[in-house]
Amino acid sequence: MTTTFPDISISTERLVLRALEPADAPALAEMMNDEQVAAWTAVPQPYSEAAAHRWISDRAPAERAAGRGMDLAVTEFLTQRLVGVVGLGKTDWRVRSTEMSYIVAPWARGEGYASEAALATAQWLFRDQRFERLELRTAADNTAAQQVAQRIGCISEGVLRGACIARTRTGGGSWTELRTDFIVWSLLPEDLDGVADQMADAGGFGTYTDWS
Repeated sequence: MTTTFPDISISTERLVLRALEPADAPALAEMMNDEQVAAWTAVPQPYSEAAAHRWISDRAPAERAAGRGMDLAVTEFLTQRLVGVVGLGKTDWRVRSTEMSYIVAPWARGEGYASEAALATAQWLFRDQRFERLELRTAADNTAAQQVAQRIGCISEGVLRGACIARTRTGGGSWTELRTDFIVWSLLPEDLDGVADQMADAGGFGTYTDWS
């Protein structure tokens, strides 16, 4: 049984999802230093370009080789500009289940890119990789991440109380940690029925998806 993800490229009408490349490091570092990314993720702050290079050259390949997960750069089809990252992790190959996360650059928010990239990744996982479950966890106050989960057809399964550490700015401008809840979402293959058409009607972008 295959227990590693392939080196894949996924295309939609507006986006290309591919492996992270060294040339992505400057844009990746800039994205990781955004206030919203810092608030809802555990990435070190400030996030350096050297850290981005380590992610691209060391961590991402190691996660894929070990079968634990995969990181995909999300890029605009026309400009090739880095829009964000879709991550897969905590993969269970026997259950055929994995956990998805997504980050979008501040300049690209509000365009439906996160939903489009997440849906394309889910379609590939279910149809090509024969996965049976996709899980997402969103912080209780991260409404943007929750909206993406809802748009791609995820079902809310419950709340993990006090399971998430988020960050907020203090009056002096530094970051401080606070404990909050995780909302757990799941997506099964049958949940995708009709979702792509609904998103196309709502967002104005096509539903074409291909991978190679």
